[in-house]
Amino acid sequence: MATVSAADALAGARRVVVKIGSALLVEGGGLRADWLRALAVDVAALRGRGADVVIVSSGSIALGRGVLGLPGGALALEQSQAAAAVGQIRLARAYEEVLAPHGIATGQVLLTLEDTHDRRRYLNSRATLATLLGLGVVPIVNENDTIATDEIRYGDNDRLGAQVAVTIGADLLVLLSDVDGLYSGNPQTDPDARHFERVETITPDIEAMAGEPTSAMSKGGMKTKVMAAKTAVSGGCAMIITAGAALHPLRGLREGARATLFVAQGDPRSARKRWIAAMKPRGVVHVDAGAVRALGQGKSLLPAGVTRVEGAFQRGDAVTIMGPEGALGVGLAGYDSAEAAAIAGRQSREIEAILNYPGRVALIHRDEMAL
Repeated sequence: MATVSAADALAGARRVVVKIGSALLVEGGGLRADWLRALAVDVAALRGRGADVVIVSSGSIALGRGVLGLPGGALALEQSQAAAAVGQIRLARAYEEVLAPHGIATGQVLLTLEDTHDRRRYLNSRATLATLLGLGVVPIVNENDTIATDEIRYGDNDRLGAQVAVTIGADLLVLLSDVDGLYSGNPQTDPDARHFERVETITPDIEAMAGEPTSAMSKGGMKTKVMAAKTAVSGGCAMIITAGAALHPLRGLREGARATLFVAQGDPRSARKRWIAAMKPRGVVHVDAGAVRALGQGKSLLPAGVTRVEGAFQRGDAVTIMGPEGALGVGLAGYDSAEAAAIAGRQSREIEAILNYPGRVALIHRDEMAL
């Protein structure tokens, strides 16, 4: 079997997350408008061949500080957050303006790393992003720097990109950066530094090669990129690092631009199933024989098939799915234990009357269970 290149990975990806660094978007305090318009052409080309695209964009602080006339160098935390508040509006509008001519609608989603670590907020983020993609929208995910602190201090935006990729089940994450991949040393100071086209496994030696940021505008150095790669590949998502400063960076990647490909461990679906299966159940949902047959056909668990609920759990907690003949597997609850008990055995159309809000059709969605 032929070795898959970075260009091949992009060409075959069905769901792509593109992470864009501040230094690519902002120059001299202003937006690189020509570059952003060229990127929009690349995104439209990906969409044209049927791929879903999510953009995770830095740049709000860099753009906002230019508007506010804040001094160069490090900013106080509250200054960074104020700059983000001003920059986010302009950044979202800029993406909308460059993608609209291609018939692409955009939506802004503000996240922090903490949102992806809290199970309830994680599920909400996943549902929102999935709905936007299903409606043909390109979500523009910004780091919520107006309230975040750790991301601003430590440059974790690359890791946020990886978390978003895993959250939505992407099969490829592309980090557009000011470097064209992973090297054995800093290529700016070490003429003998070797470039890696492909990384099969992230070993301690690979992690040790990570360096510091190469740009004053960029907070995330190679260290955060390798950390992002660990998250992505363990979630079944391949990751590419490539230089993005030139116009049409995604087209350049497709045409063979230098890059480093981190190979995924399995696929997003199987990785997610492993993650769910490894979780400690907080309760038990008992189901009838009809539900067992439906689950065996790949369907979601509806309230009508539930006979009783045990334990105290919150929405997003893992629960054991128990059939008449024994345990079937583990799933993430779409309701807390009290709500689940209230709608057990009832038809989905009755949920709103029972809970006083529309709710979800499934008690456990088929994508949120490992049988």
